Amino acid sequence: MKETTLNSIRKIKFQNLEIGGEDSFPILNPVYVLDVPIFNTDSIFSIAKNFYGSNDLKEIITKAQISDCDILGLKFNIEKSEQISVVIELFKDLLPDLTKPLMLSGSGKDEIDSVLLPKLIENSDRRVILNSVNENTYKDIIPYVIKGNHIVVLKSPIDINLAKELNILSADMGLSLDNMIIDTDIGGLGYGLEYGYSIMEKIKLEGLKGDKYLNMPIISFGCGESLKTKEAKTDGYSSSWGTLEDRARFFELAAASSIKACGADIIVMNYPPNISVMKEPEV
Repeated sequence: MKETTLNSIRKIKFQNLEIGGEDSFPILNPVYVLDVPIFNTDSIFSIAKNFYGSNDLKEIITKAQISDCDILGLKFNIEKSEQISVVIELFKDLLPDLTKPLMLSGSGKDEIDSVLLPKLIENSDRRVILNSVNENTYKDIIPYVIKGNHIVVLKSPIDINLAKELNILSADMGLSLDNMIIDTDIGGLGYGLEYGYSIMEKIKLEGLKGDKYLNMPIISFGCGESLKTKEAKTDGYSSSWGTLEDRARFFELAAASSIKACGADIIVMNYPPNISVMKEPEV
């Protein structure tokens, strides 16, 4: 049988970082994002409350930036379109204090993000990673990404063909292949994690074989999904399971380890000390 020749994953240069570019599988040194919800309505943020020790947003940002994260992720998790103007003013106020490379995330609601994400990058004074666009929002958001030469996360359901299709559609609009990051979505436990793992693995292998529409770096939010499971957010288990905070931390670490093993180039995490653990040299 003829041996398959592996190429390399596309390398994205983002400020002082190089994302992707690997020619082997799995990647050994992924980039880590620390996700900070700006509006504290996100239940998974509770894992990090003790670390930050404050509800003051600027104090939280300061502590987040001295963590071991490579990229600071700001999640503007608003509920209503009427809050967009508040977000923009808050973002402009925070910008002078933001020193690490930035990933800006929307609400996850298409009707809000179609307006919010373009406004965020229009008001940004630097190149950012924008998270995310999907099949329903890419036509509204991609032109602004192209204009500002930003990097964008392209999110599709857990399917290799849908991921490739969204990449092609975005490229057809003029988005550079060098400004694309793939998010195939992933569940937190059981079938969700296992199936998501297999799709990420398939995309990585196809990219290494030379498919130009699948050889972009992969980002994964699997850690956040693991923290949405009842085991990681409900304190109704036996004491043998440990405290809720310790349990949630270990769930996130287990998810991060799995995601790293299947080839994620960017791993988004929520508890700062866990990033330090993931960056420890392997023995």
